[in-house]
Amino acid sequence: MHFAITAEQERALLAAADDVDDDAVSGLLDEIEEAGWDGDALKVDTDKAWDAIHRCLTDGGLDSDAGEYPLSHAILGGRDMHEDFYVVYVTADEARDVAAALQEIDHGWFRQRFDAIDDPEYRGALDEADFEYTWANFDDVRRFYTNAAAAGRAVLFTAT
Repeated sequence: MHFAITAEQERALLAAADDVDDDAVSGLLDEIEEAGWDGDALKVDTDKAWDAIHRCLTDGGLDSDAGEYPLSHAILGGRDMHEDFYVVYVTADEARDVAAALQEIDHGWFRQRFDAIDDPEYRGALDEADFEYTWANFDDVRRFYTNAAAAGRAVLFTAT
């Protein structure tokens, strides 16, 4: 899930992460997930497609340091905020950069990157259905980042 978090949520998360308090981060994450979100404009669920999306936007792997900014920050790049699972924070300025970069990606470029995934740890089928599923979820992520940037919000990505 990606969430375009409020300034209050952002302050609380940064304070918990600065204190290296995974329990506090987990509790705040639960609150964020349960918060009333106005439709899907400021949140998006990519199900399992986040894996392939990150690989396409970086170097084909799942390393959070892979690829070049700002595309690297769309999924796993950014500040890690939890020891046991993915909780990745992207500032509002970074979210604007990511939104602009994602707008430049077309179907052909994305397809070429998807077809180049060559990692035995990738669990997807790497077939036409997997590509279309990944592309549709990428398009949702692109729309989400556009909305987050327009709202001036930081972004939190979570995956367990």
